[in-house]
Amino acid sequence: MKVGTSKIMNKIDQFCTTSLGIPGNILMENAALKVVKNIGEEFKDIVLVCGVGNNGGDGMACARHLNAIGRNLKIFCVGNIEKMSSDCKFNYDILSNIGIQVINLANEDDLEEFKTAVQSADLILDCIFGTGLSREVKGIYRDVISIINDEGNYIMAVDTPSGLSSDTGIEMGIAIKAHKTISFVMYKRGFFRYRSEDYTGEIVIENIGVPKFVIDKFHENEYIVDEEMASNSIIKRDKYAHKGNFGRVAIFAGAKGYSGAAYISTEAAVRSGSGLITLCTKEELQNLLSSKLVEAMTASFNDKEKIEKIITSSDAIAVGPGMGNTEETFYKVKEILSTACCPIVIDADGINVLKGRLDTLKNSKNKVILTPHPGEMSRISGVSIEKLEKNRIDIAKNFAAKYDVIIVLKGYKTVITDGKEVFVNTTGSSYMASGGMGDCLTGIIVSLVGQGYSPIMAAAIGTFIHGYCGDVLANKMANITASDILKEIPYSIKKISYNKMR
Repeated sequence: MKVGTSKIMNKIDQFCTTSLGIPGNILMENAALKVVKNIGEEFKDIVLVCGVGNNGGDGMACARHLNAIGRNLKIFCVGNIEKMSSDCKFNYDILSNIGIQVINLANEDDLEEFKTAVQSADLILDCIFGTGLSREVKGIYRDVISIINDEGNYIMAVDTPSGLSSDTGIEMGIAIKAHKTISFVMYKRGFFRYRSEDYTGEIVIENIGVPKFVIDKFHENEYIVDEEMASNSIIKRDKYAHKGNFGRVAIFAGAKGYSGAAYISTEAAVRSGSGLITLCTKEELQNLLSSKLVEAMTASFNDKEKIEKIITSSDAIAVGPGMGNTEETFYKVKEILSTACCPIVIDADGINVLKGRLDTLKNSKNKVILTPHPGEMSRISGVSIEKLEKNRIDIAKNFAAKYDVIIVLKGYKTVITDGKEVFVNTTGSSYMASGGMGDCLTGIIVSLVGQGYSPIMAAAIGTFIHGYCGDVLANKMANITASDILKEIPYSIKKISYNKMR
């Protein structure tokens, strides 16, 4: 699924109407039919709240179809009816012609009747503002939204919740808090912002007759990683393949007190399907971890010759989990970047040691994947966590482009980008909020890289698989540990692959 902005949506609308000759009211009619399709039979008494722009026109077209199927309606229009957009006026006039009343809400004196209607309705359909809102919501509009939020039994937003910026997900003074949002053509960028679901509720994306080539023409390479994409991207195993075909993976991890990070990341790579895996760790941890990691090999940092050979012969390398924010870790990262002949995944302390030394990344001959959580991203980029959470996509994208790396910015709706393409993950939840989850993700990603996935797809699909495992387990567990995820990985990959075969 593609992701869009208000600017992109405006370009698509303009191209459809001016270059393709599709009248705006045809698109509006299609939008209305898709909204009505999503309104269940349990909603008998409906209040439609329309603005005077095209979003309001969508609502008035909905009213006509809802009236035709026998729903009880009250329709309100907020704002100056004399300033309606042409397509909104088109549908307003049709309602007038067939005898359906539209009550104008022009000032505070009109709000009492509106409040009573909202309180008694099964459903409030929000069609006040569309995706182009760029100013703070004030006056009568603020009062109307406040009443809907306070008194509405069930609220459905059309295209975007009124008052919510579709580009940033920021509340413009006040915004509708919908239970469900029916949006059109593309998923809106603002829907990914932290806590945006408090406003959008469940999101349904509907096409309204826009040809695919038009969407492709204006789309800016931002995608949602969903099950269909993951399923189509899973590489099918050749029946004649052997362990050498599934990659030699090395993981540099662990320090005193942090052996768990080394174990989890290595075991995640094992369970994700790597052919041959070697954990490179501290001398004092090697025996302990060798006894736990039945299927993986181990090597000590002290065995310089062996470590050198592992670095130069691997198909993928991960470095950082549990290594400590020390100079020793930095020199290990630097050594790997300068001598490895394969893609490198850098996580945790491997990222922390790069603070103020990001030019080190330029030493790599191969693609580097960084997997920071917001705190780590803030640390190396100098951007505050607050600012980061408000603009995750652009900050990650710009950083990736500047340093020619792939960023996996973890958290709610993890962002994966190489500076050109952006993928936003849809899986995972707070059930997974426990130590070791990042180490597990690192192991999955490096395993996929080693198996031959491109680094950007390994990062995107690996993140999806990680969260998918959590979603499966959340159906039967109150909280989930990294150890739980490890057990689930091969089963979830099989389920996703099976969906492809179907």
